[in-house]
Amino acid sequence: MFKNLLETLRKLGNLTTEGIWKLGFASRFLLAIIMQSGSLILRPHLIIREIFFSGVLSLVIIIVSGLFVGMVLGLQGYTTLVRFGSAEALGSLVALSLLRELGPVLAALLFASRSGSAMTAEIGLMKATEQLDAMAVMAVNPMARIIAPRFWAGVLSLPVLTALFNVMGIIGGYYIGVIMIGLDEGAYWSQMQSAVDFHDDVVNGLIKSVFFGIAVSLIAVFEGYDAEPTAAGVSSATTRTVVTSALVILAMDFVLTAFMF
Repeated sequence: MFKNLLETLRKLGNLTTEGIWKLGFASRFLLAIIMQSGSLILRPHLIIREIFFSGVLSLVIIIVSGLFVGMVLGLQGYTTLVRFGSAEALGSLVALSLLRELGPVLAALLFASRSGSAMTAEIGLMKATEQLDAMAVMAVNPMARIIAPRFWAGVLSLPVLTALFNVMGIIGGYYIGVIMIGLDEGAYWSQMQSAVDFHDDVVNGLIKSVFFGIAVSLIAVFEGYDAEPTAAGVSSATTRTVVTSALVILAMDFVLTAFMF
């Protein structure tokens, strides 16, 4: 029994040490990305290409998901509000739910699942096929040429995707509440306009998406760069990106909400 306890403590210590080491290495990795980002000013096409890969190719899943989330909110919100005779407040419920919480969080989770995992797999494959080492041999800095454009593309893309998610969610709630159920259109929009504050709701929601974009993009490029140069290593790194991003997004959402609201 004593040996089992020692073995458990040893494993726990190894996990703790590895976690602290990874956190420190990720911090140095972020600093290196920032230091190597100056050259992107002279080569904006690198970021534009990665924005297309990370942002534009994610539009379909963001738009469709936002529309259906808004429709579900419309159905559930109407069912609840009509019991209290407040069905006219459906627009406020849909807009505040999306702008404050559901929009930034769900858009970030979808972005991590689609673009974050793709970035990790791409960088991990480059490492496995020794393309990053080949760049270093040819005096091309992989951090400036490969890592930094993908990181900043993710940071810039996620706030825009979050805004589109919110818009489509509000349209979905409008379709269910006004067109399908028959609520007054003027009441839907006027209640929403009176309840939503631009700074407290819209701006704070977008600030959340910026922090989520930094976290997801950093995790994605770091896991790809740190992946073992094997097929199994790249697969494990891709899985870690999705799982870690989801946990970090939810934890950051709690912290940011506590400070903002």
